[in-house]
Formats: sequence, structure tokens, C-alpha cells
Amino acid sequence: MRRTAQAAFLRYRAVGVTLGPMQVDMAADSRHATVRFTAALTGGDGATLPESARLYQVESGWRLVDDAWELTSLRWSGAGQGVP
Repeated sequence: MRRTAQAAFLRYRAVGVTLGPMQVDMAADSRHATVRFTAALTGGDGATLPESARLYQVESGWRLVDDAWELTSLRWSGAGQGVP
């Protein structure tokens, strides 16, 4: 995701991210959570970037440490293509 974002920021001056609804699944211990959502990169006047005309499905893992949530994992994929 970092490389994808860096490439977009280098190519487009006005880059943003539009997030879809989030699904939060809490573990039984209430110290771990999984969050799933869709994301689309936007650029210029708010139109979808031509090279990224598809939504990304994102899944993130979280852990509660000292009263703060920390990201432990992040995976995403585009329509028909996995993104490392």
C-alpha cells in the first residue's frame, strides 16, 4: 500500500482516499480486532485515478496496547489483481 500511495502522490498533485463502510470484528478478548472496508484513490478534481479505476478491498488487524490501538497487519487487493 505504501508503494502504491507513493506512486500516486508523485504522479498526481491532489490525491485523496475515499473509504467505504467499515466492518469491525472484535475478538472475544476485546484486545484484538479486524477491520474490513473498501477504498478508492481519488486525484485531481476528485475523479478516480485512471490507473486505479477499481476499488480496493482492505483488511486490517489491530491490537490494544497500553490503551492505544496499534496496527498489526494490512492486506488489500484490487478487482482481479492482488496488490503486495
